[in-house]
Amino acid sequence: MLSTRLSIMMFLQFFIWGGWFVTLGTFLAQTLDATGGQIGMAFSTQSWGAIIAPFIIGLIADRYFNAERILALLHLAGAALMFGLYRSQDFASFYPLVLVYMILYMPTLALVNSVSFRQMRDPSREFAKIRVWGTIGWILAGLAISYLFSWDGAEAIADGALRNTFLMCAIASLVLGIYCFTLPATPPKAETRKGGLKEMLGLDALQLLKDRNYAIFFVASVLICIPLAFYYQNANPFLAEIGVANPTGKMTLGQISEVLFMLLLPIFIHRFGIKITLIVGMLAWAVRYALFAFGDAGAGVYMLLIGIALHGVCYDFFFVSGQIYTDARAGERFQSSAQGMITLATYGVGMLIGFWVAGLVTDHYVTAGGHDWQGIWLFPALFALAVLLLFLLAFKDKDAASTKAEASHT
Repeated sequence: MLSTRLSIMMFLQFFIWGGWFVTLGTFLAQTLDATGGQIGMAFSTQSWGAIIAPFIIGLIADRYFNAERILALLHLAGAALMFGLYRSQDFASFYPLVLVYMILYMPTLALVNSVSFRQMRDPSREFAKIRVWGTIGWILAGLAISYLFSWDGAEAIADGALRNTFLMCAIASLVLGIYCFTLPATPPKAETRKGGLKEMLGLDALQLLKDRNYAIFFVASVLICIPLAFYYQNANPFLAEIGVANPTGKMTLGQISEVLFMLLLPIFIHRFGIKITLIVGMLAWAVRYALFAFGDAGAGVYMLLIGIALHGVCYDFFFVSGQIYTDARAGERFQSSAQGMITLATYGVGMLIGFWVAGLVTDHYVTAGGHDWQGIWLFPALFALAVLLLFLLAFKDKDAASTKAEASHT
């Protein structure tokens, strides 16, 4: 029963995020008449939330309150904010609400993990079975929007139906907020009271950057977030604008592939090493955007579907393998600090820059009939290719024993 209870928590956690975030760009552009720059600002709230989250978790949650209680309060507050987003009529009223919402939501990603880990005897064996329900929640939210409610059809978008995604997520947030009070008690650990802000933000792991290879990987991680931001910000508006049917439902192919390639990742790292794995991940970003640039809603729709399905390779082979590489380089002393550092650098700083750049590029390619999507997608395709080439030339292969040690961390 405990496993089921945690799975329900994880399902709702990511159902909420997937239920509004995927279609956010389309809603803002079509319903609130937002510009590319404004859409970039809205998506950047995720980055601000990621930057501020360690302060909320480290200074408040981990020290003074049970994790499940603060998780409940954050989701109840999130329900109220989601209802406010549902009622917003323009970007000026929408933006402050989504900013506060993401500042409150991003810490919950760490809190659901804390609640789960503290109830497990062997997290290495048990957690994946719980976490996969989060991905299922994200997938079902997208399928519901496209195939159950049909909110993302051309006529429905014109009628403002995507507004209902916020109401759906407000209800789910309310349910999860109440449900969290029923979860097992997860009090603060004594040792978390001793950790400093420097450790929480991963700043004591900065000395890893003295290693030339890791420094190159670190810079590549920040830079590759620029192409990543283009996908989050523009993929759904792109598919909807060019006339692809059920775009949100089709985008769930990305999450399905993410699960499949996650299973293949340990085998791939062990067989080919960390450098080849990272290169394949970066190459997948360039290929995916080239497919988006030259595909269409007619005979070329298969190119768009392949591009969406490449999400598992793009994300798992670079970002997840990067977390594994970071863990291997950090050792026991800096394991948690190093993960904090790379998360802050990518989802915080990297994505913040990425959404800003994506907004500028999208506005640059506005046309009388919508957007020049080929020009928009070629920018991140070429950018990802440039990052790949720089990484390929600068990152040096290590000896076999070192590579094998990194693979063993999977």
